[in-house]
Order: sequence, then structure tokens, then C-alpha cells
Amino acid sequence: MTEYHGNVHVGGPAQTHELAKLMITKVAVGPMNNNAYLLRSRITDEQVLIDAANEADTLLKVIGESGISRVITTHQHGDHWQALAEVVARTSAVTVAGRDDAEGIPVPTDEPVGDGDRIHFGELTLEVIQLVGHTPGSIALLYDDPTGPPHLFTGDSLFPGGVGNTRGNKENFESLLDDVETKLFNRLPDETWVYPGHGADTTLGAERPALPEWRARGW
Repeated sequence: MTEYHGNVHVGGPAQTHELAKLMITKVAVGPMNNNAYLLRSRITDEQVLIDAANEADTLLKVIGESGISRVITTHQHGDHWQALAEVVARTSAVTVAGRDDAEGIPVPTDEPVGDGDRIHFGELTLEVIQLVGHTPGSIALLYDDPTGPPHLFTGDSLFPGGVGNTRGNKENFESLLDDVETKLFNRLPDETWVYPGHGADTTLGAERPALPEWRARGW
């Protein structure tokens, strides 16, 4: 197994991060270089997918014959659900999304979730963290690994180098940065691994020193 570094590209191989109880497979799909993440419990083999963004055939190949129990959509923007209908049709997976974004996703949401909710699969748990600003109902998903650092799937709310795009809206930017600071940086340790909706992974520790700069620049 190649050591996990999280650098994937469209058309290239997936990367798998092996934890004690969880396998995280990252693959890049679609014209906007979206990341999709397959999470598999090493205890029960139950799998969930985060963001059926594009290229249903690619995602289904990564999922394999074991199937998935759920597809979680991090937010309502179209590049994050292009393959959702086909993946659900071919796996019968339950759909999960932020309660305040569900109306913007054309595939019905079976399980709308909000801040502090828990998503269980196998013997593992993901905590839902709502981050308001990129969209009203954007969610991050936290796996608080009992054997190591936390792992955080941030959708388009946090990337290496800044928070998600708020399109020049000052109120949305301040809301998003406030939520990211309060709910992520003020709570979680520096070694928290961050898996964003596009591009390379990072850690909270790598980004923390730049928080004042982000606020000053306003985007």
C-alpha cells in the first residue's frame, strides 16, 4: 500500500488512508476536480460515501461489491451531487445532507441533519458540524479517532489557505470564518487531519497561524 499523502487527480488512482478502525479512500472526479471520500469500517465493512460529486462509474468502482449504506452530501452546490442520483439508484443508499441545504439538492434527502447530529456506520460515528456561509446548510463531518488524531471532512468550508468562497458577501464570510474558528480551530487539536472538497489535504495546525490574515483579507 502506497503511503497516504492525499494528492489525487482526476483520472488518476485513488488514495487510501488506513486508520485503526476506519479506511478512508479519496478519489478526484469531474471537471471541477472534486474530492469524494469512501469511508469503510474495518470492524463491520459497512461503507459510506461523502459527496457523490461526479463520474458515477468511477465512484462505483471505488465502492466495489460491498456497496454503501449512505451517501452524505456536504452542501447543495451542483458540483457535489452530479453522480448522486445514479449512485443511489445503483446502491439503494440512504441520502444524508444538511437540513438547511436539502431543498437545493435535486435528489431527495432521506436523513436531513444539523449541528451536533451523529451518523453511525459499523461501530463508528461521524459528528455533523454545521458551518454557515459557503451555503446555509454546509456540513463538516468529524471522525474523532480514539486511537489517534481527529479526521475532519470539510466540504467547501475549509481548504488549505482559507475558508470557502463566499462570493464577496461580507456577512457570509464573517459567518463562515466565525463558525470555522469556533467549531473547528477552537475545539480541535493541531494534528486534526482535514479532507476538503477539492484539492490537497491539510491539518488544522498548518492553517491556524493564518487565521488573522484570512480575517483581515476578507475572503
